[in-house]
Amino acid sequence: HWPFYQYKTARNLMLSPLHDALVAKGACFGEVGGYERPNWFARDGAEARYQYSYKRQNWFDFHAAEHLAVRASLGVFDMSSFAKFEVTGRDAEAELQYIAVADIQVPVGDVVYTQFLDERGGINADLSIVRIEEERFWVITSIGSHNRDWCHMKQHLTDGVEMADISQDYACLSLQGPNSRAALAKIAESDIGADHFAFGTGCFMSLAGHKCWVQRLSYVGELGFEIFIPAASAVAVYAAIMQAGAEFEICNAGLHTLNSMRLEKGFRHWGHDIGAEDNLLQAGLSFVARPDAGDFLGRDAFIQQKSAGLPDRRLVQFLLQDSGPLLYHNEAIIMDGEAVGYLTSAMYAHSLGAAMGMGYVNRPELQAADLAAADFQIEVAGVRYPATASLKALYDPAGARMRA
Repeated sequence: HWPFYQYKTARNLMLSPLHDALVAKGACFGEVGGYERPNWFARDGAEARYQYSYKRQNWFDFHAAEHLAVRASLGVFDMSSFAKFEVTGRDAEAELQYIAVADIQVPVGDVVYTQFLDERGGINADLSIVRIEEERFWVITSIGSHNRDWCHMKQHLTDGVEMADISQDYACLSLQGPNSRAALAKIAESDIGADHFAFGTGCFMSLAGHKCWVQRLSYVGELGFEIFIPAASAVAVYAAIMQAGAEFEICNAGLHTLNSMRLEKGFRHWGHDIGAEDNLLQAGLSFVARPDAGDFLGRDAFIQQKSAGLPDRRLVQFLLQDSGPLLYHNEAIIMDGEAVGYLTSAMYAHSLGAAMGMGYVNRPELQAADLAAADFQIEVAGVRYPATASLKALYDPAGARMRA
């Protein structure tokens, strides 16, 4: 199919509370899991419609402007499509502790990035768990994993907890960029300074008179906040954010920009870069697991995999050295003249000036020194282009910007 192809039928099944407001801003929508999400925003009177091509499509420059604006100043993403599950009860902590690889025994307000594994150590889910209250948690995952993750939790959580799907109860705006704190402070009735609001934490606060859950996280690698808003208040809070961000030239940003920015940061996406056939060591996510904190589903398999040493394949990031070609995914990875894998996801990395992607390199005991010594190419339509390979993020590898 065409790159980024969108179906014409079975559309508008699920809409964000902000849908009409974003239509007015020039949003061009794409569908995932039945949910309409803004993929990019047309500018300067252009039509918000895909014109398909295997070359640079009609939205390429709009995407570049969004991407660079968020990196330089401020952008807002409509992430209302997030699946949101509430888990409550006296056993909620213990039950989530068993199905999650990370340590869920955290203070109220902490946000935990984690995976769910199967018995073989395969990655069944990639999500966040937030401790809202002592016996109340939110599990936040992608719309594409909504049914799968819900069923996984239903299968493994016991009668000691209650589960509720609150996905439609809350909209979500992700405010990202170096000026996100300054803009949000204008409408927040709480102190959100760095000394009072640490990365990886959240709390309820009033924004422009509306009670919201705000957490300091980023999937794009910048200082940022995810704001969960009661659906009925979404339009009002969005308007307040746009007004507060006007002096910073706030821009609406779409899911294509989210994708290119997360790739620059090396953030994985379940279903493309990681899945049940991959384990934590292969995916470069073993740092998340806390086997010393207690038992979890897949723990024995993880310990066995870790004790075996470096895995048989590793997820690696690649940046083309030529700024011209485009990458989409499934392009062959060539190492010293031999095909060793394929790209699992790819996009144009506007901060880095070329297309990039990530994919598994099938070489046992692969290390950073091996990558540096090897000659890598990515094959595009029969032509091989030189590429730089890295196990670390190609943009801000230390993560200093999002922790500012």
